[in-house]
Amino acid sequence: MPVQFILASQSPRRRELIQLLGLPFQVMVADVDEDSITTPDPARNVVQTARLKSNEIAAQLDTAVFPSHTLILAADTTVAFGGKMLNKPANDQEARQMLQQLRHTQHEVHTGFVLLELDSGREWEGVSTAVVTMRSYSDAEIDTYVATGDPLDKAGAYAIQHPQFRPVAHLQGCYCNVMGLPVCDLMLALAEFLAPETVAHVDLTAVQKAHLHYPCPSLNRLRHQN
Repeated sequence: MPVQFILASQSPRRRELIQLLGLPFQVMVADVDEDSITTPDPARNVVQTARLKSNEIAAQLDTAVFPSHTLILAADTTVAFGGKMLNKPANDQEARQMLQQLRHTQHEVHTGFVLLELDSGREWEGVSTAVVTMRSYSDAEIDTYVATGDPLDKAGAYAIQHPQFRPVAHLQGCYCNVMGLPVCDLMLALAEFLAPETVAHVDLTAVQKAHLHYPCPSLNRLRHQN
């Protein structure tokens, strides 16, 4: 069955990752007040925020002009540390403080995602969680990284994929989740939500390459299903 996405995100990382599926997509940015979601549980908070985004996009669209199996995909990512959610820092000082907090410790990264089928209104929600251990980077390394401006649009003020800073020492979970879109869990959801053949064409070699050297339990499940 032909599937196309409306990606409710302005994140370049999510655009890059969704391309791994090889399915057509367009981008619409959901203009929502994410602070209106106040659920303290990080794993529920990101799902509810993703739903807020998907509903905002759906309200703007005339379902009659879209083909069947058009899916709105919305996602939200947060870093959970010490009972708090560390979202995008407001400025360099906040970014520096977050990175100092996370240094040489473990935290969780939660990405919630929602699939909303336009013609039927059916919905799927999921959340991917990874446990991340940061290395003992120095204050000087923090300053150099913050000066690049890269932390300011990242939950927890860091990008796992940054080629110079490379803040992560160990990862349990999906690398793509930490980047902002758990592609493997999304594929598993699509297979169950629509049909297995929806993602049967996806090149798992390319998906594995996107994870770099980090093993992914959901990717292993996909291999076994194929």
